[in-house]
Amino acid sequence: MPRLRLRDHSRGLIGLLGVLVLTACAPELQFADLSMPRPEARPDLPLNGRPEIAAGPLDTLLLARYAETEKQLSSRGLLRTDAGASPVDPDDLAENFLRIALYDEYSEIGGRIVAREQASSLRRWEDPVSLTLHFGASVPAEDQARDRAEVSALSKRLSAATGHPITLASQGGNFDVFVVSEGERQALGPALEALVPGLPDSVTQQITDLPESIFCLVVAFSDQQSRSVYKKAIAVIRAELPPLLRQSCYNEEIAQGLGLANDSRDARPSLFNDDKEFALLTGQDEFLLNMLYDPRLRPGMSIEEARPVAREIARELLPPPPNTPASAPSSSAQET
Repeated sequence: MPRLRLRDHSRGLIGLLGVLVLTACAPELQFADLSMPRPEARPDLPLNGRPEIAAGPLDTLLLARYAETEKQLSSRGLLRTDAGASPVDPDDLAENFLRIALYDEYSEIGGRIVAREQASSLRRWEDPVSLTLHFGASVPAEDQARDRAEVSALSKRLSAATGHPITLASQGGNFDVFVVSEGERQALGPALEALVPGLPDSVTQQITDLPESIFCLVVAFSDQQSRSVYKKAIAVIRAELPPLLRQSCYNEEIAQGLGLANDSRDARPSLFNDDKEFALLTGQDEFLLNMLYDPRLRPGMSIEEARPVAREIARELLPPPPNTPASAPSSSAQET
């Protein structure tokens, strides 16, 4: 069975969503890693190259609830949009990278998603990443224009951080991002099947039956020859989200879809932390992305293989101040 790791934003919102009690019991699904079907099995898309999305209105109740959530988080000093000023030393950066890039927090066991963190392997893209936005008819034109501008800027930031080609395309991308209302998402099954023939019913159901406590998620697909190299990704973001929460979803889900699959409570300042302190990628997160696509690290590497390399890269990214003696390496950092 393929491993399933979907990503969402539900943790840390208990008590902030009013009657949305699903927050307390909704699983935090982490990321999906599924085998891509053979290219020849792909059915034709519509003539415009875009999957058809069944139109549905915005949910006014969800609009109000999510707006209140953003307001309360911001009032508590959360959802920061700065890059974060807290110091991070090289050893912390390396360990944060290993925890976020080489661990799975949730697993699929017997068709069920369970909270079970386990060591995995390094995963990333080798092909250029081409993002394509798909808006439901419910999304106003001015919101679509704002989001396209934000994702275009984000793609350039991610490409600069990783050194990997990441662009925004009008159609035909390999990383599809759906921005849809509640009703549009519930009817998204045929559009998902058009993009990924043979998509497991469990993944389709997870997307179409998404609890209200989950704002967005991403699913990434590897091919059958290399399980550690991503070939396709699909992200789904609720159109009812207010601007900052929606921008936060773009930042986190697209970055997660590049290969940073886990969260860590020890990673600060970072978007990959469930405390919701930051809404956007921080300076440390750019270091993590840089490390992920460093050629010295390879897809499929285990934690033991990646640790000495990650520490070497971290020390290059964060060299000690002048006249500071280097500390002796610990035994765990020595290569065998």
